Amino acid sequence: MSASLKITVVGVPLNLIGFDLYKWIPPLMSNITKQESYFAYLFGVEEPGFYGTIDIASGKSMLFIPRLLADYAVWMGEIQPPSHFQEKYKITQVFYTDEIKEVLLDQYQATGAPLLFLLHGLNTDSNKYSKPAEFQGIEKFQTDLNTLHPILTECRVIKSNLELALIQYANDISSEAHVEVMRKTKVGMKEYQLESMFLHHTYMYGGCRHCSYTCICATGDNSAVLHYGHAAAPNDKTLQEGDMALLDMGAEYHFYGSDITCSFPVNGKFTRDQSLLYTAVLDAHDAVISAMRPGVSWVDMHKLAERVTLESLKKGNLLFGDVDKMMAERLGAVFMPHGLGHLLGIDTHDPGGYLQGVERPKEPGLSSLRTSRKLLKGMVITVEPGCYFIDALLLPALESPAVSEFFNRVEINRFRGFGGVRIESDVCVASSGCVNMSKCPRKIEEIEAVMAGAPWPIEKTTFLSGNGQV
Repeated sequence: MSASLKITVVGVPLNLIGFDLYKWIPPLMSNITKQESYFAYLFGVEEPGFYGTIDIASGKSMLFIPRLLADYAVWMGEIQPPSHFQEKYKITQVFYTDEIKEVLLDQYQATGAPLLFLLHGLNTDSNKYSKPAEFQGIEKFQTDLNTLHPILTECRVIKSNLELALIQYANDISSEAHVEVMRKTKVGMKEYQLESMFLHHTYMYGGCRHCSYTCICATGDNSAVLHYGHAAAPNDKTLQEGDMALLDMGAEYHFYGSDITCSFPVNGKFTRDQSLLYTAVLDAHDAVISAMRPGVSWVDMHKLAERVTLESLKKGNLLFGDVDKMMAERLGAVFMPHGLGHLLGIDTHDPGGYLQGVERPKEPGLSSLRTSRKLLKGMVITVEPGCYFIDALLLPALESPAVSEFFNRVEINRFRGFGGVRIESDVCVASSGCVNMSKCPRKIEEIEAVMAGAPWPIEKTTFLSGNGQV
C-alpha cells in the first residue's frame, strides 16, 4: 500500500468521523490503486482525498470532498459537485474538506466541540498501526485514539450477507479462471502465461480489475517457495514434464477479495508420487472443512491438518513412528511452516485475527497462525493446508536428535526438489457448519478430467435464507 494513503476515523460523543486522504497526483505519477480498507468498509468511496463522518446516535453520515483545481478536469475527467457524491454513496450531507472544522463545530454547537474518535490501532496481521486523522483545525477538538479501532475491526470480522455476496462473486469468477488455466496449461509454457490467463479471465468475464494479491504461479521446485511470484522471482520458469503447478490466485471485486490455490500436474496426469502428496493435502483440507463450525478453535484445526498430513506421509512410507510423538515434537511444521489460513474480506489478510491482549502461540508452525480465535458464525477464513519439501527446514530436521528418527531418509531424499502442494478454499462459517465458497476441481479424477477437456459447472451460491440469515 502506498505510504501516501492514510485512514482515520474520528467522532463526537456518540459520533464518529472517518477519513482517507491522499493528494491528487497527475496520472503517470501516481501508483495508488486501492482505497484504504477501513474507509472502504464504512463508506464504499472509490475516489481519493475524501473525509467521512458518521454520527453514532443518529446514523447521519457526511462526506468531505476535496476542492479540485481546474487542471483536474484536463487529466482526470469532469469535476463532480457535492450532490453527485451524495447520490452515488447515499450520504446524508456532503461538504468540502476545507470546511471540516467549521461544519463540525456548527453541527454540534449546542453541545460544544465534539469528541473525535480517531482510528488508531495495531493490525495484528501486518504488525503495522493505522495513522490517525489529520486536518486543519483538529486541535480545536478533543480526540480519542483507543476506542474505535478494536470496535471497527471486530465489525469487519463478521460479514454481512451483502459482503458475503461480494466475496462469493469474487470466488465464482476466480474459480472459473482457475479451471480455465487448468485446461490450457501445457508443458513448455511459462509460469507468467498461467498468470496472464487468470488475469484476463477475471477481468474480461468478471469485471475484476484487480487481484487480491500478487499471483503465485509456481511450478516444480518453485512451488516450495511460499510467496513465490514477487519481483525477485517473477513467475518466469518454463513448465517441465513431471512438474506440479501450485497456483495461488484470487480476484477482487468492489473491494472484496478471494484467495484460492489449486495444485495439479502440468501434463494433466498425476504420477504415484504426485498422487501421494496431493491426497495427503486434500485429506487435510477436507477434514478441516468437515470439522469447522462456530466455537471450534482454529489452533485445533491447524493441528488437525498437521495430523492428517503426517498420517498420510507415514502411510506413504516417508515417515516412521508414532504420529502422537511427531505432533508433540512439532514435526508438522517442517512440512507446513505457514498457518492453516487467515480471515478474508476487504483485505486478503483481514484484521481481527488476534483480540487485544491475546498472545500468539510460540511453537513452530503455530507461531505463523494468522489467528488463534474460535470460529464465529459469519467469519470468512481460508483453509489452505500444504506439504512442502523445503531444504532450509528439511536438512536441519534430518540432523535434529528430536525428530530425525521419524524420517525415511531414502524416500525423503527422493522427494527433495519435488516442490510442494497447497490446496486453498475460502470458507464461510455458518450456523452449524460451514460453506465452501470456492468451486474448483479438487479430486484427482476431477482435475484429470478437466485438464482433458471435460466441462466443469460452477454452482452459484446464495447466503440469504428465508429469514435473511447466513
